[in-house]
Amino acid sequence: MRITKFGHACVRVEHGGTTVVLDPGIFATPEALDGAEAVLITHEHADHYSPELLRGTDAAIWTIADVAAKIREDAPDVAERVTVVAPGQRLDLGGLGVRVVGERHAVIHPEMPRIHNSGYVLTGGDTSVYHPGDSLVAPRQDVDVLLVPSSAPWLKSSEAIEFAREVGAPRNLAIHDRVYSDFGLGILAQHMGALLGTGQEFLRRADGEDLD
Repeated sequence: MRITKFGHACVRVEHGGTTVVLDPGIFATPEALDGAEAVLITHEHADHYSPELLRGTDAAIWTIADVAAKIREDAPDVAERVTVVAPGQRLDLGGLGVRVVGERHAVIHPEMPRIHNSGYVLTGGDTSVYHPGDSLVAPRQDVDVLLVPSSAPWLKSSEAIEFAREVGAPRNLAIHDRVYSDFGLGILAQHMGALLGTGQEFLRRADGEDLD
């Protein structure tokens, strides 16, 4: 399985001749979607969903009902390619199997309503990777790679650490990283290195760089 990090929360997963792109938002670039057969979107925030990028691909789009409604409003020309999914659902995207994990965005502030968010576990061969979107909901299955949110207005470093501990993936790739400076992300990496469990590593990759 090839895993490539693009801007912020956007990740490209390739396996068995199938390419799936998760959360191509405003920090992603069009090349993230080159040749993709499918796009998965966790929720409607602009750093995870860009109608302009969806217009630049003919890939099928899989997402939750709230995002599908937003696409119909923002980009009706794209809506015919959208399939609505729900938590617990399983998808077969050719070389990749997908399980939908939901279903609420993390708390930003108690006075702000929580929108819907569903993450995705992708499995190809003997490798699985979990993209939680903007949530700290564990997938309730073993995964090889956790795409762990690293910085956000709704996230403390202690929460990111505890989330990675709970999931227990041997490899934890930093995503959602545009909020911190490189200095701040370096501090988080130090904390992750000191506090994650035995056999767990925390990794950062530049935009367009593969997870080895």
